[in-house]
Amino acid sequence: MPKPMERKKQSRSSWVGSSTKNLPHNMAVLFLKSSPISIPHFPFFSSLLLFASQSGIKQMAVPEVDKKLLGELQAMGFPAARATRALQSSGNASLEAAVNWIIDHQNDPDIDEMPSITVEIGIESPKPFQISEEMKKKAEELRIRARQRREEEENKWEREREKNRIQASKELLEAKRINEENERKRLLAHREAEKEEQKRAREKLLKKLMEDKSERRRKLGLQPENTSVSVVWEKNSSVTNLDTKMEPLRECLRSLRISHKDDDARVKRAFQTLLIYIRNAAKHPDEEKFRRIRLSNPVFQARVGSLTGGIEFLELCGFERTEEEDEFLYLPREKVNMAVLNSAGSVLSSAITNPFFGLFST
Repeated sequence: MPKPMERKKQSRSSWVGSSTKNLPHNMAVLFLKSSPISIPHFPFFSSLLLFASQSGIKQMAVPEVDKKLLGELQAMGFPAARATRALQSSGNASLEAAVNWIIDHQNDPDIDEMPSITVEIGIESPKPFQISEEMKKKAEELRIRARQRREEEENKWEREREKNRIQASKELLEAKRINEENERKRLLAHREAEKEEQKRAREKLLKKLMEDKSERRRKLGLQPENTSVSVVWEKNSSVTNLDTKMEPLRECLRSLRISHKDDDARVKRAFQTLLIYIRNAAKHPDEEKFRRIRLSNPVFQARVGSLTGGIEFLELCGFERTEEEDEFLYLPREKVNMAVLNSAGSVLSSAITNPFFGLFST
Protein backbone atom coordinates (compact mmCIF):
# COMPACT_ATOMS: atom_id res chain seq x y z
CA MET A 1 0.00 0.00 0.00
CA PRO A 2 1.63 3.35 -0.97
CA LYS A 3 2.45 5.80 1.71
CA PRO A 4 0.59 9.12 2.09
CA MET A 5 3.51 11.08 0.71
CA GLU A 6 3.72 8.79 -2.31
CA ARG A 7 -0.02 9.18 -2.96
CA LYS A 8 0.43 12.95 -2.78
CA LYS A 9 3.28 12.83 -5.26
CA GLN A 10 1.32 10.60 -7.58
CA SER A 11 -1.72 12.87 -7.49
CA ARG A 12 0.41 15.92 -8.17
CA SER A 13 2.16 14.29 -11.07
CA SER A 14 -1.10 13.04 -12.55
CA TRP A 15 -2.58 16.56 -12.20
CA VAL A 16 0.37 18.10 -13.98
CA GLY A 17 0.19 15.48 -16.71
CA SER A 18 -3.52 16.04 -17.29
CA SER A 19 -3.10 19.82 -17.17
CA THR A 20 -0.37 19.85 -19.81
CA LYS A 21 -1.79 17.20 -22.04
CA ASN A 22 -3.79 19.50 -24.29
CA LEU A 23 -1.54 22.58 -24.11
CA PRO A 24 0.67 23.74 -26.97
CA HIS A 25 4.31 22.77 -26.57
CA ASN A 26 5.47 26.30 -25.78
CA MET A 27 2.72 26.74 -23.13
CA ALA A 28 3.51 23.29 -21.70
CA VAL A 29 7.17 24.13 -21.32
CA LEU A 30 6.29 27.49 -19.76
CA PHE A 31 3.91 25.74 -17.37
CA LEU A 32 6.59 23.23 -16.32
CA LYS A 33 9.19 25.94 -15.82
CA SER A 34 6.86 27.97 -13.63
CA SER A 35 5.71 24.95 -11.61
CA PRO A 36 7.00 24.87 -8.00
CA ILE A 37 7.37 21.10 -8.24
CA SER A 38 10.95 19.91 -8.71
CA ILE A 39 11.79 18.02 -11.88
CA PRO A 40 13.11 14.87 -10.13
CA HIS A 41 9.57 14.14 -8.97
CA PHE A 42 8.49 13.65 -12.64
CA PRO A 43 10.07 10.60 -14.25
CA PHE A 44 8.03 11.38 -17.39
CA PHE A 45 9.54 14.86 -17.79
CA SER A 46 11.93 13.93 -20.53
CA SER A 47 9.19 12.31 -22.57
CA LEU A 48 6.92 15.30 -21.90
CA LEU A 49 9.53 17.68 -23.26
CA LEU A 50 9.96 15.46 -26.28
CA PHE A 51 6.19 15.35 -26.74
CA ALA A 52 5.88 19.11 -26.33
CA SER A 53 8.63 19.74 -28.82
CA GLN A 54 6.73 17.97 -31.55
CA SER A 55 4.32 19.90 -33.76
CA GLY A 56 1.70 17.13 -33.58
CA ILE A 57 0.21 18.24 -30.27
CA LYS A 58 -3.52 18.80 -30.63
CA GLN A 59 -5.89 21.02 -28.68
CA MET A 60 -9.41 22.45 -28.86
CA ALA A 61 -9.24 26.00 -30.11
CA VAL A 62 -11.08 28.57 -32.18
CA PRO A 63 -10.56 27.70 -35.84
CA GLU A 64 -8.23 29.90 -37.80
CA VAL A 65 -10.12 31.90 -40.41
CA ASP A 66 -9.17 34.60 -42.83
CA LYS A 67 -8.74 37.74 -40.73
CA LYS A 68 -9.67 40.07 -43.55
CA LEU A 69 -12.85 38.15 -44.33
CA LEU A 70 -13.65 38.07 -40.62
CA GLY A 71 -13.10 41.81 -40.31
CA GLU A 72 -15.24 42.47 -43.37
CA LEU A 73 -18.11 40.37 -41.99
CA GLN A 74 -17.88 42.15 -38.65
CA ALA A 75 -17.90 45.49 -40.45
CA MET A 76 -21.13 44.40 -42.13
CA GLY A 77 -22.70 43.96 -38.68
CA PHE A 78 -22.40 40.21 -38.10
CA PRO A 79 -21.23 39.03 -34.63
CA ALA A 80 -17.72 37.57 -34.36
CA ALA A 81 -18.97 34.07 -33.46
CA ARG A 82 -21.44 33.98 -36.37
CA ALA A 83 -18.84 35.31 -38.81
CA THR A 84 -16.21 32.80 -37.61
CA ARG A 85 -18.65 29.89 -37.92
CA ALA A 86 -19.65 31.03 -41.42
CA LEU A 87 -16.04 31.27 -42.63
CA GLN A 88 -15.20 27.90 -41.11
CA SER A 89 -18.23 26.19 -42.64
CA SER A 90 -17.66 27.78 -46.07
CA GLY A 91 -13.96 26.89 -46.03
CA ASN A 92 -12.81 30.52 -46.16
CA ALA A 93 -13.81 30.40 -49.81
CA SER A 94 -15.21 33.88 -50.24
CA LEU A 95 -17.21 36.63 -48.59
CA GLU A 96 -20.26 35.75 -50.68
CA ALA A 97 -20.11 32.10 -49.62
CA ALA A 98 -19.92 33.14 -45.96
CA VAL A 99 -22.87 35.51 -46.25
CA ASN A 100 -24.93 32.84 -48.06
CA TRP A 101 -24.13 30.38 -45.29
CA ILE A 102 -25.30 32.90 -42.65
CA ILE A 103 -28.57 33.46 -44.53
CA ASP A 104 -29.22 29.71 -44.87
CA HIS A 105 -28.36 28.95 -41.22
CA GLN A 106 -29.66 32.07 -39.43
CA ASN A 107 -32.20 29.97 -37.47
CA ASP A 108 -29.62 27.44 -36.18
CA PRO A 109 -29.62 27.39 -32.36
CA ASP A 110 -25.80 27.48 -32.13
CA ILE A 111 -25.13 30.04 -34.84
CA ASP A 112 -23.93 32.62 -32.30
CA GLU A 113 -21.71 30.19 -30.37
CA MET A 114 -18.00 30.40 -31.07
CA PRO A 115 -16.93 27.19 -32.87
CA SER A 116 -14.04 25.08 -31.62
CA ILE A 117 -12.02 22.44 -33.45
CA THR A 118 -9.07 20.20 -32.73
CA VAL A 119 -6.05 21.85 -34.31
CA GLU A 120 -2.36 21.18 -34.43
CA ILE A 121 0.12 23.73 -33.24
CA GLY A 122 1.70 25.69 -36.00
CA ILE A 123 -1.25 25.63 -38.34
CA GLU A 124 -0.81 28.23 -40.95
CA SER A 125 -3.52 30.69 -41.89
CA PRO A 126 -4.72 30.62 -45.46
CA LYS A 127 -3.41 33.16 -47.87
CA PRO A 128 -4.95 36.61 -47.66
CA PHE A 129 -8.06 37.05 -49.75
CA GLN A 130 -8.56 40.27 -51.62
CA ILE A 131 -12.09 41.72 -51.40
CA SER A 132 -13.17 43.55 -54.50
CA GLU A 133 -15.71 46.32 -54.64
CA GLU A 134 -18.05 44.05 -56.55
CA MET A 135 -17.94 41.49 -53.76
CA LYS A 136 -18.65 44.19 -51.17
CA LYS A 137 -21.59 45.35 -53.25
CA LYS A 138 -22.87 41.79 -53.57
CA ALA A 139 -22.54 41.22 -49.83
CA GLU A 140 -24.46 44.41 -49.13
CA GLU A 141 -27.21 43.30 -51.53
CA LEU A 142 -27.40 39.94 -49.78
CA ARG A 143 -27.60 41.63 -46.42
CA ILE A 144 -30.37 43.97 -47.62
CA ARG A 145 -32.23 41.02 -49.12
CA ALA A 146 -32.01 39.10 -45.86
CA ARG A 147 -33.30 42.12 -43.93
CA GLN A 148 -36.17 42.59 -46.40
CA ARG A 149 -37.08 38.91 -46.11
CA ARG A 150 -37.16 39.21 -42.34
CA GLU A 151 -39.29 42.37 -42.53
CA GLU A 152 -41.70 40.68 -44.95
CA GLU A 153 -42.11 37.75 -42.58
CA GLU A 154 -42.72 40.11 -39.65
CA ASN A 155 -45.26 42.11 -41.68
CA LYS A 156 -47.02 38.93 -42.74
CA TRP A 157 -47.23 37.76 -39.14
CA GLU A 158 -48.50 41.20 -38.05
CA ARG A 159 -51.19 41.17 -40.76
CA GLU A 160 -52.28 37.70 -39.74
CA ARG A 161 -52.51 38.75 -36.10
CA GLU A 162 -54.52 41.88 -37.03
CA LYS A 163 -56.81 39.76 -39.19
CA ASN A 164 -57.45 37.37 -36.30
CA ARG A 165 -58.09 40.30 -33.96
CA ILE A 166 -60.61 41.86 -36.36
CA GLN A 167 -62.35 38.52 -36.82
CA ALA A 168 -62.58 38.03 -33.06
CA SER A 169 -63.98 41.55 -32.66
CA LYS A 170 -66.61 40.91 -35.33
CA GLU A 171 -67.67 37.68 -33.66
CA LEU A 172 -67.89 39.44 -30.29
CA LEU A 173 -69.97 42.27 -31.74
CA GLU A 174 -72.27 39.79 -33.48
CA ALA A 175 -72.79 37.86 -30.26
CA LYS A 176 -73.50 41.10 -28.43
CA ARG A 177 -75.97 42.18 -31.12
CA ILE A 178 -77.80 38.84 -30.92
CA ASN A 179 -78.02 39.10 -27.14
CA GLU A 180 -79.34 42.66 -27.35
CA GLU A 181 -81.88 41.64 -29.99
CA ASN A 182 -83.09 38.75 -27.85
CA GLU A 183 -83.33 41.05 -24.82
CA ARG A 184 -85.25 43.62 -26.86
CA LYS A 185 -87.70 40.98 -28.07
CA ARG A 186 -88.15 39.75 -24.52
CA LEU A 187 -88.89 43.29 -23.28
CA LEU A 188 -91.33 43.89 -26.14
CA ALA A 189 -93.14 40.67 -25.35
CA HIS A 190 -93.24 41.64 -21.68
CA ARG A 191 -94.59 45.11 -22.52
CA GLU A 192 -97.21 43.67 -24.82
CA ALA A 193 -98.32 41.35 -22.06
CA GLU A 194 -98.44 44.26 -19.63
CA LYS A 195 -100.46 46.37 -22.07
CA GLU A 196 -102.87 43.53 -22.62
CA GLU A 197 -103.25 43.10 -18.89
CA GLN A 198 -103.86 46.85 -18.47
CA LYS A 199 -106.39 46.79 -21.29
CA ARG A 200 -108.31 43.99 -19.63
CA ALA A 201 -108.16 45.89 -16.32
CA ARG A 202 -109.55 49.05 -17.96
CA GLU A 203 -112.31 47.07 -19.64
CA LYS A 204 -113.17 45.49 -16.34
CA LEU A 205 -113.22 48.90 -14.66
CA LEU A 206 -115.43 50.39 -17.40
CA LYS A 207 -117.77 47.47 -17.12
CA LYS A 208 -117.99 47.98 -13.38
CA LEU A 209 -118.61 51.71 -13.86
CA MET A 210 -121.40 51.04 -16.36
CA GLU A 211 -122.95 48.50 -14.01
CA ASP A 212 -122.83 51.03 -11.17
CA LYS A 213 -124.41 53.64 -13.42
CA SER A 214 -127.17 51.28 -14.43
CA GLU A 215 -127.76 50.41 -10.77
CA ARG A 216 -128.03 54.08 -9.85
CA ARG A 217 -130.50 54.73 -12.69
CA ARG A 218 -132.54 51.74 -11.56
CA LYS A 219 -132.64 53.04 -7.97
CA LEU A 220 -133.73 56.47 -9.22
CA GLY A 221 -136.46 54.88 -11.27
CA LEU A 222 -134.98 55.85 -14.64
CA GLN A 223 -135.03 53.80 -17.82
CA PRO A 224 -131.78 51.96 -18.79
CA GLU A 225 -129.68 53.63 -21.46
CA ASN A 226 -130.04 52.42 -25.04
CA THR A 227 -126.45 51.52 -25.86
CA SER A 228 -127.29 50.35 -29.39
CA VAL A 229 -128.10 53.92 -30.49
CA SER A 230 -124.72 55.11 -29.17
CA VAL A 231 -122.95 52.39 -31.11
CA VAL A 232 -124.66 53.44 -34.37
CA TRP A 233 -123.79 57.09 -33.84
CA GLU A 234 -120.22 56.12 -32.90
CA LYS A 235 -119.73 54.58 -36.31
CA ASN A 236 -121.23 57.46 -38.27
CA SER A 237 -120.47 60.61 -36.32
CA SER A 238 -117.30 62.02 -34.76
CA VAL A 239 -119.44 63.96 -32.27
CA THR A 240 -121.00 60.79 -30.95
CA ASN A 241 -117.52 59.21 -30.85
CA LEU A 242 -116.28 62.08 -28.70
CA ASP A 243 -119.24 61.73 -26.34
CA THR A 244 -118.53 58.03 -26.08
CA LYS A 245 -114.94 58.81 -25.04
CA MET A 246 -116.09 61.37 -22.48
CA GLU A 247 -118.52 59.00 -20.78
CA PRO A 248 -115.81 56.65 -19.39
CA LEU A 249 -113.98 59.73 -18.08
CA ARG A 250 -117.13 60.90 -16.26
CA GLU A 251 -117.72 57.43 -14.84
CA CYS A 252 -114.13 57.25 -13.60
CA LEU A 253 -114.51 60.58 -11.76
CA ARG A 254 -117.90 59.52 -10.39
CA SER A 255 -116.35 56.35 -9.03
CA LEU A 256 -113.60 58.42 -7.39
CA ARG A 257 -116.22 60.80 -5.93
CA ILE A 258 -118.36 57.97 -4.55
CA SER A 259 -115.37 56.05 -3.13
CA HIS A 260 -114.32 59.11 -1.11
CA LYS A 261 -117.66 60.85 -0.56
CA ASP A 262 -116.83 61.50 3.08
CA ASP A 263 -113.78 63.61 2.22
CA ASP A 264 -114.93 66.34 -0.17
CA ALA A 265 -111.73 68.36 0.23
CA ARG A 266 -109.56 65.42 -0.81
CA VAL A 267 -111.76 64.67 -3.81
CA LYS A 268 -111.69 68.29 -4.94
CA ARG A 269 -107.91 68.43 -4.56
CA ALA A 270 -107.60 65.26 -6.68
CA PHE A 271 -109.80 66.79 -9.40
CA GLN A 272 -107.73 69.98 -9.38
CA THR A 273 -104.42 68.03 -9.60
CA LEU A 274 -105.73 65.94 -12.51
CA LEU A 275 -106.83 69.11 -14.29
CA ILE A 276 -103.32 70.57 -13.93
CA TYR A 277 -101.76 67.44 -15.48
CA ILE A 278 -104.24 67.45 -18.38
CA ARG A 279 -103.88 71.19 -19.09
CA ASN A 280 -100.06 71.01 -19.07
CA ALA A 281 -100.06 68.08 -21.50
CA ALA A 282 -102.51 69.90 -23.80
CA LYS A 283 -100.65 73.23 -23.72
CA HIS A 284 -97.13 71.76 -24.05
CA PRO A 285 -97.45 68.53 -26.05
CA ASP A 286 -93.85 68.76 -27.32
CA GLU A 287 -92.27 68.99 -23.87
CA GLU A 288 -91.71 65.59 -22.31
CA LYS A 289 -91.66 66.84 -18.72
CA PHE A 290 -95.39 67.69 -18.98
CA ARG A 291 -96.15 64.23 -20.36
CA ARG A 292 -94.27 62.29 -17.67
CA ILE A 293 -95.45 61.61 -14.11
CA ARG A 294 -93.38 59.71 -11.54
CA LEU A 295 -95.66 57.25 -9.75
CA SER A 296 -93.44 57.23 -6.65
CA ASN A 297 -93.77 61.01 -6.22
CA PRO A 298 -95.17 61.56 -2.69
CA VAL A 299 -97.29 64.53 -3.79
CA PHE A 300 -98.80 62.57 -6.66
CA GLN A 301 -99.52 59.60 -4.41
CA ALA A 302 -101.13 61.77 -1.75
CA ARG A 303 -103.37 63.69 -4.18
CA VAL A 304 -104.11 61.22 -6.99
CA GLY A 305 -102.27 57.90 -6.86
CA SER A 306 -103.77 56.67 -3.60
CA LEU A 307 -107.36 57.46 -4.66
CA THR A 308 -109.53 54.93 -6.46
CA GLY A 309 -109.80 55.82 -10.14
CA GLY A 310 -107.09 58.52 -10.17
CA ILE A 311 -104.49 56.62 -12.20
CA GLU A 312 -107.22 55.01 -14.32
CA PHE A 313 -108.43 58.48 -15.36
CA LEU A 314 -104.96 59.40 -16.63
CA GLU A 315 -104.72 56.08 -18.48
CA LEU A 316 -108.02 56.84 -20.21
CA CYS A 317 -106.42 60.12 -21.36
CA GLY A 318 -103.58 58.17 -23.04
CA PHE A 319 -100.96 57.86 -20.29
CA GLU A 320 -99.11 54.52 -20.14
CA ARG A 321 -96.97 52.83 -17.51
CA THR A 322 -93.27 52.58 -18.43
CA GLU A 323 -90.85 49.70 -17.82
CA GLU A 324 -88.12 51.65 -16.02
CA GLU A 325 -86.36 51.42 -12.67
CA ASP A 326 -88.64 54.19 -11.38
CA GLU A 327 -92.11 53.56 -12.81
CA PHE A 328 -93.71 56.48 -14.64
CA LEU A 329 -96.97 57.37 -16.30
CA TYR A 330 -95.92 58.50 -19.74
CA LEU A 331 -97.96 60.04 -22.58
CA PRO A 332 -96.16 59.35 -25.90
CA ARG A 333 -96.07 62.31 -28.26
CA GLU A 334 -97.68 60.36 -31.08
CA LYS A 335 -100.58 59.39 -28.79
CA VAL A 336 -101.43 62.93 -27.69
CA ASN A 337 -105.11 63.33 -28.62
CA MET A 338 -106.12 66.94 -28.15
CA ALA A 339 -109.83 66.09 -28.42
CA VAL A 340 -109.55 63.59 -25.57
CA LEU A 341 -107.46 65.98 -23.44
CA ASN A 342 -109.97 68.81 -23.99
CA SER A 343 -112.86 66.52 -23.13
CA ALA A 344 -111.07 65.39 -19.97
CA GLY A 345 -110.49 69.04 -19.02
CA SER A 346 -114.17 69.82 -19.52
CA VAL A 347 -115.25 66.86 -17.40
CA LEU A 348 -112.83 67.84 -14.63
CA SER A 349 -113.97 71.47 -14.67
CA SER A 350 -117.58 70.33 -14.40
CA ALA A 351 -116.73 67.99 -11.53
CA ILE A 352 -114.93 70.77 -9.64
CA THR A 353 -117.69 73.36 -10.01
CA ASN A 354 -120.61 70.98 -9.42
CA PRO A 355 -120.85 70.12 -5.70
CA PHE A 356 -123.26 67.27 -6.44
CA PHE A 357 -121.14 65.69 -9.17
CA GLY A 358 -121.26 61.93 -8.97
CA LEU A 359 -123.89 61.81 -6.26
CA PHE A 360 -127.17 62.23 -8.10
CA SER A 361 -126.10 62.54 -11.77
CA THR A 362 -127.11 59.87 -14.17
